Amino acid sequence: MDARPDLFDPLEERRALEDTESKIAISGHPLHAMLVTFPIALSFSTLGGDLLYLWTGNSFWSHVSAYAVFGAFAMGVLAGITGTAELLMVRGIRNRSASWTHFILAVMLLSLIGMNWIIRIGDPDGAVLPVGLALSLVMAAMTALTGWHGGKLVFDYQIGTRTSGSGRP
Repeated sequence: MDARPDLFDPLEERRALEDTESKIAISGHPLHAMLVTFPIALSFSTLGGDLLYLWTGNSFWSHVSAYAVFGAFAMGVLAGITGTAELLMVRGIRNRSASWTHFILAVMLLSLIGMNWIIRIGDPDGAVLPVGLALSLVMAAMTALTGWHGGKLVFDYQIGTRTSGSGRP
């Protein structure tokens, strides 16, 4: 006969958002944060190589772009695995909509990087114009957007960091 809705304790809900410490870490240093630097740098290197190829016509730069985009994809997969594990394992990360936005953007970016790598296999020179350069430009923009969202998670929500001073000298 009692039709009262289930009530949630607001303090308990707040505690669920405070559990943000990284579970995939080495000595307290989150692996995802360490790994993402490589695909970020290599994505911009791909664009730089494409622009230098366009400017100089030297096939060295198209090959640099091909290797850079391969490295961006390989390291992006590793960073994606660690980031996905963090998302699924840590309640305070999983409960934030901003985490899911970052995840979706990162999956889209990794798909673009993979596509850019695939078109360059076998003919790095021919792949640069127009599709390779266009993908590199979109990749750079998506990298900046995805990185901004990732930074927001770390700096605004303290995702992946210790919330207390325990374990520190």
